[in-house]
Amino acid sequence: MNGMRSLTGLLIAALTLASCVASQPENVSNVCAIFEERRAWYRAAKQSEQRWGIPIAVNMAIVHQESAFRARAKPQRDRFLWLFPGPRPSSAYGYAQALDSTWQEYETVTGNRGASRSDFADAIDFVAWYNANSTRTSAIHKADARSLYFAYHEGNGGYQRRSYSDKPWLIDAAERVQNNSARFSDQLSACQSELEKNWLQRLIF
Repeated sequence: MNGMRSLTGLLIAALTLASCVASQPENVSNVCAIFEERRAWYRAAKQSEQRWGIPIAVNMAIVHQESAFRARAKPQRDRFLWLFPGPRPSSAYGYAQALDSTWQEYETVTGNRGASRSDFADAIDFVAWYNANSTRTSAIHKADARSLYFAYHEGNGGYQRRSYSDKPWLIDAAERVQNNSARFSDQLSACQSELEKNWLQRLIF
């Protein structure tokens, strides 16, 4: 009986945890639609911009590229004999596709112990933190989404060695990040004043 109760408790805890993980937004190509659907995400993205000095549009463009805003995104498994699933190529996980080691560094440096890669607020703060470090370490402008993505993907050492230069697929991905950042910035300029309104202001106006 006690064993059954323990199992039931574990199942309830697992279901509760699963319900806390947000589903993917309906329209991931429009940052205004994302933030209108998830107002808490806008507050988290704004706080990260204020904390680290990296524009919301840049950070959101990188999350878009890494996970398309899926909380539990993981790299695809390699295939053994074209049929059997093998190991994943890295420990990347969550909205930001952060590696175990880099995430642990973020927790240590920022003091954000217990942060979760499947929590959007933690993930967007991680991206902004990493980008801020890249602006210092590699002298990348805070609005240069293309170069920041190269540093995000390759590490700052790899960026400085230009390790991305012989990876056409990565150059294409960085171009998408730049284009999405520009689009998100334009979209935000049209809707940010509305996003700044509290529930009472939205009700009245």
